[in-house]
Amino acid sequence: MDLSNLSPAKGSKHSGNFRKGRGHGSGNGKTAGKGHKGQKARSGAPRPGFEGGQLPLYMRLPKRGFTNINSKEIVAINVDKLEKFDDGAVVTVDALLEQGIISHPKDGVKILGNGELTKKLTVQVNAFSKSAKEKIEALGGKAEVI
Repeated sequence: MDLSNLSPAKGSKHSGNFRKGRGHGSGNGKTAGKGHKGQKARSGAPRPGFEGGQLPLYMRLPKRGFTNINSKEIVAINVDKLEKFDDGAVVTVDALLEQGIISHPKDGVKILGNGELTKKLTVQVNAFSKSAKEKIEALGGKAEVI
């Protein structure tokens, strides 16, 4: 470190409560950093992105993408999450909410087959993957679509 590398401490040079337009002594009086005249010197200067009447860039660029109004947001959970329930329990969407496994059901709940299940459960949700249904029924449980 030498004298050529010295710099003021971070935050010491400009405070957050800097008062613009409060006289010459402040170093930012009179025009308050806005220069002389012109649209940008006035109050109510144009909005961000305004290009003086020319069609703004954000409007010149093509629209992209598509949102399907009929799409459903399904919450997916794996069978290993069902280990929280007692043997012989009935697992419903409300029971999953109670246990904190899902935060809100949105348009439905689907059980996926990742992980292991060791308990006999009756699961009543909107959808099952093939492997999840097999794992639940292999233990004598039921996979019911509601």
